[in-house]
Amino acid sequence: MSDVVLHRHREVWKQKPVLRQLYAEWYRDIVSWLVPGRTIEVGGGTGNLKEYASGVYCTDIIRLPWLDGVTDAQRLPFQSGSLANLVLFDALHHIENVSLFFDEALRTLKAGGRVIIMDPYISWVSWPIYRFLHSEPVDFAQNPLILRTSRPGRQPFDSNQAISTILFEKELTRFQSRYPQFAVRSVRRIAFFAYPLSGGFEHPSLMPTWLVASMLNLEQKLEGLGWLFAFRMFVVLERQL
Repeated sequence: MSDVVLHRHREVWKQKPVLRQLYAEWYRDIVSWLVPGRTIEVGGGTGNLKEYASGVYCTDIIRLPWLDGVTDAQRLPFQSGSLANLVLFDALHHIENVSLFFDEALRTLKAGGRVIIMDPYISWVSWPIYRFLHSEPVDFAQNPLILRTSRPGRQPFDSNQAISTILFEKELTRFQSRYPQFAVRSVRRIAFFAYPLSGGFEHPSLMPTWLVASMLNLEQKLEGLGWLFAFRMFVVLERQL
């Protein structure tokens, strides 16, 4: 089922210029934070990051013809200290036990290496959209750092859209206490209007392509209101010695 969804998303990507223009801005932000060295995208899905950063090794938990390999975020198949960057775009909230991923990130990243995350953010405006109009759940009762027993039949797209909001806003102090080796370099709340108006991968766009650049420029000026309007969170963590 997951591969069917990702094949459909890849076709939408090819046919929807509004989506490509919007995501291009976010991919450029990601690339600007990469440090030199080996970069792995975990949960790469449609594999679009490679269009903006050469040399990225793009993976997902299922095998897809346009990706470079199969990787479980909870058991990364890379040598200790061998990676410069781990990128997760719309992937962290799908990981069953995120603490296992961060343990693996600490193991595989070299000193100065980075984890770069783009994930849903639950703001006052985005909450009803994610809660009632999106197929994935929003559960603030979950403690993401507590290990969960894998339930039978769990699918790769199972998720909790509140994960990043919990970890990097509501429980940031707890995260830093658990992982003092990670310095938080950036936490931004972004994607106010253009993202929902684009319709994403599942719905028709309500915004013309020519309006995207102006909308993104407006959102940059209003970024301080992310707690109210944002639909996404952008996080950069850096591995310390």
